[in-house]
This record gives sequence, C-alpha cells and structure tokens, in this order.
Amino acid sequence: MRLTRSTESRPPGPDGLPLVGTQLSFLRDPYGFMTETAREYGDIVSWKDPGGYVYQLNHPEYIEQVLVQNNQHYVKGDLFQNTLRPITGNGILNSEGEVWRRNRHLIQPAFHPERIREYATMMTDFTTETIETWVDGETRPFHEEMSTLTLKIVARALFGVGIDDHVDTVAAALDDFMLASETLSHYVLPPGIPTPSRRRIARARERLDALIYDMIEDRRSNPTDGDVISKLLEVSDEGGATLSDEQIRDEVVTLLLAGHETTALAMTFSAYLLSKHSAVEARLVEELETVLDGSPPTMADLEDLEYTEQVVKESMRLYPPVPAIVREPVKPDLIGGYEIPPGVTVQMQQWVVHRDPRWYDDPLAFRPGRWTDEMEAELPKLAYFPFAAGPRRCIGDRFAMLEARLLLATIYQRYHLELVPGTELDLMATITARPKHEIPMTIRER
Repeated sequence: MRLTRSTESRPPGPDGLPLVGTQLSFLRDPYGFMTETAREYGDIVSWKDPGGYVYQLNHPEYIEQVLVQNNQHYVKGDLFQNTLRPITGNGILNSEGEVWRRNRHLIQPAFHPERIREYATMMTDFTTETIETWVDGETRPFHEEMSTLTLKIVARALFGVGIDDHVDTVAAALDDFMLASETLSHYVLPPGIPTPSRRRIARARERLDALIYDMIEDRRSNPTDGDVISKLLEVSDEGGATLSDEQIRDEVVTLLLAGHETTALAMTFSAYLLSKHSAVEARLVEELETVLDGSPPTMADLEDLEYTEQVVKESMRLYPPVPAIVREPVKPDLIGGYEIPPGVTVQMQQWVVHRDPRWYDDPLAFRPGRWTDEMEAELPKLAYFPFAAGPRRCIGDRFAMLEARLLLATIYQRYHLELVPGTELDLMATITARPKHEIPMTIRER
C-alpha cells in the first residue's frame, strides 16, 4: 500500500473520446466498465466524463479513508445532487452540514433497534396479506410485487399511514424518476436544459407532492407520538422557527424512496438467484421448516434463521442494490499515493469490490454458506459495504435487513418461485441497480 506521493499527476485509467470522455463506454455497459477498469488499472483509477475526472477506488482501505477516516473532507457532490435533488429535494440522502445533522437526529428514533423490533409483526402481516392473493401456477411480476409490498411497509412503519389507495401513484412516480435518471441526456447535458427525461421527473414530482403534502396536513391536524412526519412537525430551532412543509416533504420522499427501493431489489435478486440454485433453495426451505414449523416468522425466530440471513447477505454481495457511492472532496486528500483534488468525483464501487477475488473465493458463485463468523472476521473492512459506511451509512440498514429476512422467510416457507425461462437480469445504471425489465416468477405452492 503506497503512502507516499506518486510522481504521476493522476492515477492511470482508460482513454476517452473528446468532450464526452469515457461516458459513452460507461453508459453502454456500466458494470462491465467499472469491473474492467479495476482489473486493468488497479486499486485507484481515473477516467474522464463531461463533468471532469472521476477517480474510481477499488480497495477497501481507500474506501474506508473516504467514507470513515476522512469523511469530513468529502460531500455528496454535484453528480449526486443533480441526480437526486429533482425528486428528493434536500432530504438526508443529499443534504449536508447542519441541515443533515439536524434532520438525521430527528429521524433517527424511528430506526432505533427497539423501535425496529416493533415493526416485525407488521412486516410479516403485510407479506402474508400479499402472498394470500397469489394463485398456484400463475406468473407474477416479482420486482413490481416486492416494490408494492415494501412501499406499503415503509409508509405504515415510518409515517403511520396506509397508502393502499395511493401505491400505484407513488410507485409510478418513483419508476418514472428512476427510468428518466438512466438516460444519457440526464448525465451529459447541463442541469438547466429541459430534456424529455427531466420533464418526466418534474411530472413525477408533481404527482408525489400532491400526496405528500396531504399526508403532512393530515398529521398536522392529527399528530401521533411516533411517526416521522409528526416528529418533523414538532421540531423548532432556538428562535422558535419550525421546518417548512417543503423541508418535511423532502424527508418524506427520501424515506419513501430509500426505504422501499433497496429491500425490493434485495428480495428480487434473492429470488432470482434462488431460482437458479435449487440446492441453496432446498437448504433455505429446510431451515424454515425446522425453525418455523409452518408458523409465521417472528423477531424471536431470526437468531435461528442463520441461513436465511446468509442468503440475503450473499444476494447483496453479488447484486448490491446500490452499486456505487459517489463523493467529492472539499479539500485535497492523499489516497494510494495520488492527490485527490477538489473538483474531481470519487466513486467507490460495491459492484467491483464485492466481486473481487482477493476478498472472496470463487467470487461470482452464489454461496450463502460462505458467510461464517470466521469468514467475516477475516474479511477486510469495507470489502462488503452494501449500506455504505461512516457517518453517512444508511440510516435504515437494520430496518432493511429485518425486512428482507422476514419477507424471505414468509414467502419461501409457502411458495417455490420459478423464473420464467429466457428471463435475463439486465440492470440499469441509476442510483440503484434496478432491472431494466420485469422479473416474472411462476408461483408454485409447496
């Protein structure tokens, strides 16, 4: 590990085209591009896009330096802001400084371990309600099913409201945002240009806003003790000023988006992998039958559902719902012997690190059993970071892991899911690793 300054001004990396740099190569095959540059050029790589230089970090120690040790030297940056702000505003995913610290402090109680335990029964009940509508032999759009389910769960858990009548509106708006965010013009053209994709995002925001502002007004008239909206409505600064409705709206949309998207993807990828690995599914089902004996899973069962947790972990290793993290330095840093100057974009790729043969034996194989205590003790810090790390680690990581295990256990003790033949898992390059096409599963009762 080099700690001295390199004689090179920038890390090595691929050559690009005039004006657009390597952006076209990245957008054609983002996951292949990230992997190939890491394998060819090493643990720190530079490449150019229309906004300037990107420094890709591929070693856990370098990633830890940015996210943990020197996190105060970095912010989310323009790329992240330009992608998220049109829909989430200034929520905790992309706010900085005092706004982020204040609002994260206000939201944190909703994710306290004791509070999360209270959500377990509700998660299982919602899942049971969903799968009771399934019919043996029918084919379901599984990612859509999981998105709807996790959206209902996060709305009930965090905001104390049922949004059954509005799920289609919210889901369609979030889908429009994700699809529009993938387009080339969204990344290449300056933010102020009203491209079709940006107009699509604006319309998605309008639909969300109509619902969210109604939720805020309802909570203002009917406050409760525990939900996030009521907490945000109560807060005031030393001068008595309260948060504006727009500030509350930004946090609500952020939590709706982040609170359902990653778990829906984790469930989709788990089901996809299980459908291709019958021995893994058989071992999972055996554990569920032994531990649960036909009863719904509870919080008390999770300690004994060891293999269920390993399936979720291994799924998020191979297919991390968030495949990359972006930061920008606000002051120079030194990583791997190279100066990281303000003005560059730093990318840390879960997709690349999670599949690195230095950290994982047979890294492309789906082997949940690899996740033993001994293996995790030997794994370098941040060789596995599906929820990021440091102060900006995902606030809902415990919520997501609880939800994924309970949903997986509830579904698989009752059903076998068969992937429709010919279905390919082709992933978008947006904030999350969304499937470009639906993942159809045929339902089979056990």
